[in-house]
Amino acid sequence: MAILDSQGRLFGKVSLLDIGAALVILLVIFGVFFYPGTGGSVAQVGTQTKAIEVDAIVRGLSVAQPDKLMTDIKAAQKTNIIIRNQPYGQINVKDVKPLPRTVTVSQPDGSVKAFPDPRPEMAYSADMLMTLGGNANITDDGPVLGNNKIKIGTPIELEGQTYRFNATIVEVRIPQ
Repeated sequence: MAILDSQGRLFGKVSLLDIGAALVILLVIFGVFFYPGTGGSVAQVGTQTKAIEVDAIVRGLSVAQPDKLMTDIKAAQKTNIIIRNQPYGQINVKDVKPLPRTVTVSQPDGSVKAFPDPRPEMAYSADMLMTLGGNANITDDGPVLGNNKIKIGTPIELEGQTYRFNATIVEVRIPQ
């Protein structure tokens, strides 16, 4: 009996093509499980993680009880943040300050003064400044939360158990 017959079978039983395919599959499985490669993305190489603070301004939020909402947000101490439609996760709420709603009134002498807005519908509108804090990767381009750069003017979305609204970043502080 010959080692290789006329149809390319080893000892007349197993095809050389079947043996080759089985070896390729075993090598692929071995490569996937024993040499998975490096973890993380290339964008995170050479970065450091630091705590940052971000101020976000909310203007004209329609809400029935603005003071209660601000108290609830501050008491929860955390909120979910969505940056450019990409959920980041939770971030700390360090402070929530109401901003006054004023109107400018010209005076008889030509000067202008700001007075509280007397319109009754303004009782259902809130302006606030929120200070948020978290850990960000510091790159050459600035801080990055998730895969999104955090810069002044970046629109964000804040979400909690009873609210979801938009805000704009007005200041980014990176402690030295």
